[in-house]
Amino acid sequence: MPSHLFADRPAPQPPERGTLDALISQTRRLRGDVDAVRRDAVVDEDDPQGRWQRALCDLAVHQLDDLGAQLGQLKEGVPDGPAEPAEVYGGSDPDEAPADTPPTGSLLSRVGSAEWNLLTDEVSWSDELHDIFGRPPETGPLTLDELPSMVFAEDQALLTAMVTGCLIDGKPIDGEFRIVRTDGRVRTLHMMGEPVLDVDGCTASMWAVLRDVSELRRSERAVRETRDSLQRRQHVERTEHRIAVELQEAVLPPWRGTSGFPHGGPAGLDLAGQYLPSVSSATIGGDWYDALELPDGDALLTVGDLTGHGVSATSTMAMLLGALRGMAVAGIRPGALMGHLNQVLDSSSQPALGSAVSCRYDPRTRTLAWAQAGHPAPLLFRGGTGRALARPEGALLGATSGATYEQAEVRLLPGDVLVLHTDGLTRGTGLDRLLELAPLFAGARDAQECVRAVVEEFGRSPREDDACVMVARVDARS
Repeated sequence: MPSHLFADRPAPQPPERGTLDALISQTRRLRGDVDAVRRDAVVDEDDPQGRWQRALCDLAVHQLDDLGAQLGQLKEGVPDGPAEPAEVYGGSDPDEAPADTPPTGSLLSRVGSAEWNLLTDEVSWSDELHDIFGRPPETGPLTLDELPSMVFAEDQALLTAMVTGCLIDGKPIDGEFRIVRTDGRVRTLHMMGEPVLDVDGCTASMWAVLRDVSELRRSERAVRETRDSLQRRQHVERTEHRIAVELQEAVLPPWRGTSGFPHGGPAGLDLAGQYLPSVSSATIGGDWYDALELPDGDALLTVGDLTGHGVSATSTMAMLLGALRGMAVAGIRPGALMGHLNQVLDSSSQPALGSAVSCRYDPRTRTLAWAQAGHPAPLLFRGGTGRALARPEGALLGATSGATYEQAEVRLLPGDVLVLHTDGLTRGTGLDRLLELAPLFAGARDAQECVRAVVEEFGRSPREDDACVMVARVDARS
């Protein structure tokens, strides 16, 4: 029904058909493109971002469907025949459609028109509006007094206020309310209308166009819910990342990075280390490195790696590193220390697997005693060449209860460079690349310069996991 302000004013002419045809074609092409994106999207139910993107696509498709239907109605005018049934659904949530709801019928059936004549009490409804309300045309249209009887109880006051404002104050109607159809199902309607004035400027009738927007509102709600879920997930991830970083900052040695160990390092060793985060993960892993001067003058050197990322991994790492330091201070040798560390992780309330290497260096004899648990062996660089030390036997931490760990020893020479690292650094061809740095290590002035060479070589390449590297250089004067 055309919108008009005065009953004796002719209705405006519809747009030209050529313009509408072009708009309809553009809408159809855009709808097809959006639908293709929606079909190609792989939605993981555990991925809030994927669900949010799919909900946005669904909403865009609904809106383009409605736009296409409205342009088609402008082109063709009100259809003569009966409209196809509109989609209806029910449930505890008024606007929520069950998963097995059949596809929506003609979109034109979701738009209907009505006029209430205040002078003659005549009421006219389009067939589409009868269908939206679930009322057969032979039952007749509802008067303005009868209309609230089908409106949701919570929305009746809103409808009354809109109609009163239109009839008495001449305000246009633009609002939404929910109806309970004759079959008991609930739909959300958007109503737009205006008063029709007679030649004296008095309200003669009221016309309105009512549109079933249930599907549109459901899609909008899905977008809001998935967006909120995504934002909550991102907030949790940011919080966990901050906590993990703070925990790592508190646990790793204060001389981490290329700043070197204060006072030249324990027991005549020049030390430097670096933590290299993964580029494929925004969370912090359970990698660690540490050096500690022990009460008897020996030095503890250790690196390790736990499975997982985030707060769980860093908290378990903190527990293991604390236990490792305590046992080393108590004088427990590397082989036995690894056995106790395995028992600690095996009895932990947070199941995890880990790899580690623990070294005890005696500066008086320059002897390095060490053991490993499923971890890459230390690399020894001497005279411009490098090699991996022969690994003693040792299973992953937390993999086998009661596991025993062998211990190996090697004599170091003044000027030797020992590199301890986690496997995130040397996966693939990383070990060969690390060994090729031997000439740079031989010419380096200190351990810090060696670590900088490692960072320059490996820091720019993408890694699937976090990594740690620690360089210990035997004092040439020792």
